[in-house]
Amino acid sequence: MTFRIAVPLALALALSGCVAPVGPVEVTRFHAADVTPLGKGTIGIEAGPGMEAGSLELQAYQAAVNQQLQRLGYATASSGAGDQVALVRVSRNRYRPERTRGPVSVGVGGSTGSYGSGVGLGIGIDLSGPPPEQVETQLSVTIRDRKSGTALWEGRATFTVSAKSPMAETALGAAKVAEALFRGFPGTSGETIEVK
Repeated sequence: MTFRIAVPLALALALSGCVAPVGPVEVTRFHAADVTPLGKGTIGIEAGPGMEAGSLELQAYQAAVNQQLQRLGYATASSGAGDQVALVRVSRNRYRPERTRGPVSVGVGGSTGSYGSGVGLGIGIDLSGPPPEQVETQLSVTIRDRKSGTALWEGRATFTVSAKSPMAETALGAAKVAEALFRGFPGTSGETIEVK
């Protein structure tokens, strides 16, 4: 009987380690006053300005954006076709945060009372090492009317995780950030929100 409980418990613990928590995704969106064309018709998913159209990383983000747009009611068109076009841009930056305090801290305390007074000195040493490397991912999407070139909707979503997190990898990160970007589409123009 102990074996029957131990195996499912071990399996549950192993699987819980696979789910990586992600901090909030910061989302900002802008749209035209008339939102009636959004979420309707056909849309092509294309590389935004400055992006390498054939890169595997961009293709993963384009697929995630495509999935969200289909969920909103768009029908996907081939590149160069469609009533509207979604231009996708991605930037990923690695950085190591600066330590906010020095590794050594000193504290002084004193007290007085009816039995005398005293002074104490404490020294603290931070042995945790340097802060871990972080990966910041930003997904930007602009939806334009194909014929006129008019921007109908623009949005960007940013999140930061540890470089060791599975969410720092393209496949998982793309789905998470695209879902956050299009949640509550088209959103309030000019408002920045945090999606958890």
